[in-house]
Amino acid sequence: MRDNNEMPGHLARRFQQSAVAVFLAEVEEAGFDLTPVQYAALAAIKMNPGIDQVTLAGLIAYDRTTITGVVDRLVQKGLLVRHASPRDRRARELQITEGGKRTLRAITPAVEAAQHTMLRGLTEKEGAELMRLLRKAITAGNELSRAPLRAANPL
Repeated sequence: MRDNNEMPGHLARRFQQSAVAVFLAEVEEAGFDLTPVQYAALAAIKMNPGIDQVTLAGLIAYDRTTITGVVDRLVQKGLLVRHASPRDRRARELQITEGGKRTLRAITPAVEAAQHTMLRGLTEKEGAELMRLLRKAITAGNELSRAPLRAANPL
């Protein structure tokens, strides 16, 4: 039997725990109440105005069935609005509000600080190498994920 610390899945879970804790601490200290997934969703919608929830889920590699709760919370916070799609009555298009744009601008320093803290035990070169290897491993396993990363569909 192998030691847990020799298993990539165990180490990935531990790093995720640390990453979420660091993100939440930095964001809270800056006076914001956003989770990493809410931040990812808000940033993706800003970059892709008018996308629907299914496309959003693919863009941030989040489960399609639970993205609704993320969007609901962002709407409740006044950071997003949802409109019926003129192309598909079943779909809801998402737009970031002015408050959402202000929040993204204001929260960026805290998010950047969190990213730096997550890699604090590494040199700059080691951090870049870790990022390269994470991207490589994630890309290779993307289709195995319950929520694979998907590109936005052109409208």
